[in-house]
Amino acid sequence: MTINTIEKNQTLEDMGLIKDGKIININPAKITEIVSEHVIDSQADLDKKLKKSQEAFLKWKKLPAPTRAQYLAKANIIFAERKEELSLILHRENGKPLEEARGEIQEIIDVFEFFIGEGRRMYGTTGQSEMPNKTIMTIKQPIGPAVFITAWNFPAAVPSWKAAPALICGNTFILKPSELAPLSGKLFVDVLNEAGLPEGVAQCAFGAGDVGEYLAKHELTKIVSITGSVAVGRHVAEIAANGFKKCALELGGKNSTIVLKDADLDLVEDGVLWGAYGTGGQRCTSTSRLIIEKSISSEVISRLEKRSKALYDETNNKCAINYAPIINKKQLEKIHRMVEEAIKEGAELVCGGKILDDGTHNGYFYAPTILKVKHGMKISTTEVFGPVLSVIEIDEKDKETALEKAMIIANDIEYGLSNSIFTKDVNLGMQAVHDFESGLVYLNAPTIGAECGGASQFGGWKNTGNGSRESGIAALETYTQYKTIAIDYSGKLQRAQID
Repeated sequence: MTINTIEKNQTLEDMGLIKDGKIININPAKITEIVSEHVIDSQADLDKKLKKSQEAFLKWKKLPAPTRAQYLAKANIIFAERKEELSLILHRENGKPLEEARGEIQEIIDVFEFFIGEGRRMYGTTGQSEMPNKTIMTIKQPIGPAVFITAWNFPAAVPSWKAAPALICGNTFILKPSELAPLSGKLFVDVLNEAGLPEGVAQCAFGAGDVGEYLAKHELTKIVSITGSVAVGRHVAEIAANGFKKCALELGGKNSTIVLKDADLDLVEDGVLWGAYGTGGQRCTSTSRLIIEKSISSEVISRLEKRSKALYDETNNKCAINYAPIINKKQLEKIHRMVEEAIKEGAELVCGGKILDDGTHNGYFYAPTILKVKHGMKISTTEVFGPVLSVIEIDEKDKETALEKAMIIANDIEYGLSNSIFTKDVNLGMQAVHDFESGLVYLNAPTIGAECGGASQFGGWKNTGNGSRESGIAALETYTQYKTIAIDYSGKLQRAQID
């Protein structure tokens, strides 16, 4: 098994994404448009980059953290100045709406702003020794060259989640962006280098899974951070374990929104629509399951059906400005196959359930889909990564019992990334946010839209990851190692636990 996200029976060459040793990046909203081309790195190229990363690390780690922060501050000025330019490129590269693309570039700015401040807060700890005239303190130090393997759906923001804490802690990195959206990652690294980072501190490598695997396995790599599927994450974790490397995994999700009958239905309508169909449902935090009390289910479904149909004009084969294409034909066909299988299993199709454009007209678009399902159906437990909302109705005598049943359904899943609940009952709402088995929880908000920095820590439970966190203070743990220093100024030998 390799890290490659493309199945063996449909290689990159088969999909037309590789030509003459180059990755061809096309706009999924307009597949006749080539956005960028990138030469695939050879093993010799990768070896040179790894060596350069190691050599740069030996110098970069010696700079004071506040000095390293100054480099990030210079880069952040450039990101802010070029926000619109970078947003337009991102919009073309993976097709996400321009408004979302602008938000993603703003996320880089926000993440950097937070970690720039951490350059003056690289705190350690001091403690009391059990012996006189002796001091004990523990500090954090950088680890070494890191490799980042990132996904196509947030090709600019996710690299920033990894790079900002890695750099501020004194590590160097090589980014291997997704072969489906490599340009934004390259431009991210370009900005860092333009800001004056020493040569080799920030680099980019291009290719598919074999490139990522080579980088992750290499003895010079000391940290591996990946955003991807559970299967890929498990394989990367094995590679990291064999080399005793630090490893951060941000993997899949099957996220639920619970709606109790006392909820504000206008807010539910807006929240679920955004959570399920934002970015075309192609977020690891997308709302995939709606667990709702039966007494209000029909009204909410009717509202969502009406709103979802406005996301694509079938007559003119044109999507709304706030709707995204599917990243490629392979994923488009996979989504449709999963919906068809769900219907065969007994799911009721409310709306959607069809391919709107297979590239014949413009790009790859799937209809916003609503299915009424039973808990336990495959579609209710498997990550779709597309605009498909599975509705599970619960019919209980009171809100308390309804919430109890809804929580069982929400938590009966291998993933644990993001969940939410809509209710005006603060007692039940607080009970739910504590009982959800997920790293992210929202009260009266959708499952998407995680903030960065401050008290926010992005990551999941269970098969969604290995406990690492990104875009917040806990990310520093991935990129540092502890050193305990004992200073004895007694002038004599003191033996702990003996003298």
